[in-house]
Amino acid sequence: NGGGNSESIGTPDRPLSPNIELIDSPYHAMTDDPIDGFCTETGYGSFSAHNWKGAWHDGTQELKVHFRETWKDIFVNEENGILDKFFLACELPFTLFRKFSVPIPCEGYYCRALVALSIFLSPIWIGVYLLIQHDINLFLKSSIPYILIGCVPSFIVGALVLRYAPGGEGVMGLNVSVPIAFYGFVIAATWIDAIADQLVSLLVFFGAIFRIPGSIMGLTVLAWGNSMGDLSANMTMAKKGLANMAITACFAGPVFNILIGLGGGFSTLSKATDNAEAEVVLSPSISIGFFFLLCNCILVLVSGVILNKGMIPKSYGYAALALYLVYLIVSITVQFTTK
Repeated sequence: NGGGNSESIGTPDRPLSPNIELIDSPYHAMTDDPIDGFCTETGYGSFSAHNWKGAWHDGTQELKVHFRETWKDIFVNEENGILDKFFLACELPFTLFRKFSVPIPCEGYYCRALVALSIFLSPIWIGVYLLIQHDINLFLKSSIPYILIGCVPSFIVGALVLRYAPGGEGVMGLNVSVPIAFYGFVIAATWIDAIADQLVSLLVFFGAIFRIPGSIMGLTVLAWGNSMGDLSANMTMAKKGLANMAITACFAGPVFNILIGLGGGFSTLSKATDNAEAEVVLSPSISIGFFFLLCNCILVLVSGVILNKGMIPKSYGYAALALYLVYLIVSITVQFTTK
């Protein structure tokens, strides 16, 4: 009201007073909606759509804004050189496919419409993944498209997210975002598996053409290819200021691969062969890898914990790169000198 009480106007920084009656407000239905309260994190001034028509309109606008920002990040961002833009443009179709199939409800990447769309389309990617990787056809098997069984519940969940989840920069409640994030993690794992399998096959093909020994391929190109996803993700997090998350992922990834990979692999082998024990021979390359891995751990402890009291200096980066180069030289030399 022009000359009325200014306290009746709510803003994100100053919410409406609890004494103000909201019956005549268009947001009254949303503040009282139990589903909206279930989906929205408390303490944030963000509301879901007022109705299904508004949800559709808001969703289309959010998708336009999101992909406009994606386009700017690739082709307008001044930090990207010409070569970066070229590779990002080549990767763009696969980036869109991942966005359309992997729901990410996390703060900083959250887009309500994209989360809803990716939940709905994720069963289609699962069908493609099973067909490519495991020769399981869910699209047309015995004249019944089993993929529809997954599309129906995913469509319902996606529609509910679009209707009741917070829009804009709102934060989705943990009771909803955690299951969606776990589901997105499973979908992302299938992407990693499919890409890694194709990458390894491609590298093995080039190794056979150029007559590169398999041991050298494993030490260099295959190792780099398998680690490229982690390297890209960790560097991206570090550049965005998430240093603690990046360095934690650097150690958590190998720990997960070693413990879960070896544990699951030996458990499967024991079950398949009915043998409680399996003979393991440590080759020279593996022993060298263990030694340099131990050296790196000692280097992190000394430089980051003992000398700098929890702060990792810039010099550690150069020392780690030098350590890796020495590891490559020693490993390749051992591969060529031993039979």
